[in-house]
Amino acid sequence: MLLSYRTVFFRGIKKIFLVPALMILISISDLEAQKSFQPKQVEFEWKGIVYRKETTGNFTLHTNGYTLAYNSGKIKTYYKTNYYHVEIGTMSDPREQKQNKNIPLSFNKVSQSFRFGKQNHMYVIRAGKGVKRLLTDKAKRKGVAIGYNYEAGPSLAVLRPYYLELIYNFEQNGRFYNELRAEKYSEENAGKFLDYNSIFGGAPGGRGWSEVSLVPGVQGKLGLFFSLGAFEEYAKAVEVGIMGDLYIRKIPIMVETNTISSKPYFVNFYLSLEFGKRKN
Repeated sequence: MLLSYRTVFFRGIKKIFLVPALMILISISDLEAQKSFQPKQVEFEWKGIVYRKETTGNFTLHTNGYTLAYNSGKIKTYYKTNYYHVEIGTMSDPREQKQNKNIPLSFNKVSQSFRFGKQNHMYVIRAGKGVKRLLTDKAKRKGVAIGYNYEAGPSLAVLRPYYLELIYNFEQNGRFYNELRAEKYSEENAGKFLDYNSIFGGAPGGRGWSEVSLVPGVQGKLGLFFSLGAFEEYAKAVEVGIMGDLYIRKIPIMVETNTISSKPYFVNFYLSLEFGKRKN
């Protein structure tokens, strides 16, 4: 059966317009499907990299001296780090006063500064185990985290005798002479050692290292720290707090008198700067 010219014409028109229309509808459906089923983009907030170990060093200024320290820590969680601590430093007595007499005597030398009444130099070696805990949430990159730490362990006081140059006057063959003698404090020379007019100045050189004595004890520390970039590779922190040492006997930094007594304990406030590195 032959189709009319009009029928063929309309069928051709339908093919020309229907196929592109179907393609457009399919494309729109695909776009709508992608829009409907595409997973939501998650906005991640930088929290830093998780490390397992932390190695740092400290420089600490405290009420009566300074210390240098080494710390080795194990990061348990974002908020807790266990660490071991070793440090060495100095301890002075707040009653020490540095002075220089500049005595115009014919000893062909200049008198050195000294501390009147000082009996021993004191150095301290401390070791301890401690914990650091963060009080704030996980710090952002370059952010500041606030936390606290506490530690306890053994302490060892190293005492080195303090030497003065004392002036001795003597007569020989009818003539009077002056002589300088470097001496540490003892019961025999107590009157001379504590006579201000008999002191020329401090004795030169590192005298007394062969005469050190050791006094064991315990130490403890409680601090508040501010960590910069708490979870970055490089550790940076500022710490303030209170520290204490207790020994088995009195520590004679100064010569004991009616007005000055020694004590077996020391309590100091401190400020510490910490730098180091974290790793896995």
